[in-house]
Amino acid sequence: MASEELARITASAPRRFIGVGAMLGLGALLLYMALSTGGMHFLWQATLGGLGLGALWLAQKTWQSTGHVLILTEQALTDSDGTLLARIDQIERVDRSAFAMKPSNGFLVILKQPGPRVWRPGLWWRMGRRVAVGGVTAGSQTRPVADIMSQLLIQRKDG
Repeated sequence: MASEELARITASAPRRFIGVGAMLGLGALLLYMALSTGGMHFLWQATLGGLGLGALWLAQKTWQSTGHVLILTEQALTDSDGTLLARIDQIERVDRSAFAMKPSNGFLVILKQPGPRVWRPGLWWRMGRRVAVGGVTAGSQTRPVADIMSQLLIQRKDG
């Protein structure tokens, strides 16, 4: 039985460009400093070069992951590539509070059982029982998804 889509979370193009552009700029600046600064000890040059390459890799990974869409159905929250973030019946609670360890414009889902670690920078991550959604997503999309998930949890608890 196919489940009806209740909501979606997408990364807006301007947020994607700003987030990835900042990482590209940082990576380019670090590589420039590593290659152009004379008289610097080799270990410092290698460290700056490694950090620059790491920032460029992170920009690439962020660009790839923010091209995905998160889809909420009555059964689960999934990624557009089919990756399961959380089944609704496995969710203990949804936290949107200011002090929750969550990404910008996002929310935190606490699961009943831990899942495998997954990291999609700019969109979502899962570590143990925690699934965090947000980053370059718009709050106008993540807030309703968190609210719908909370309502689904209340309905399951009541009935």
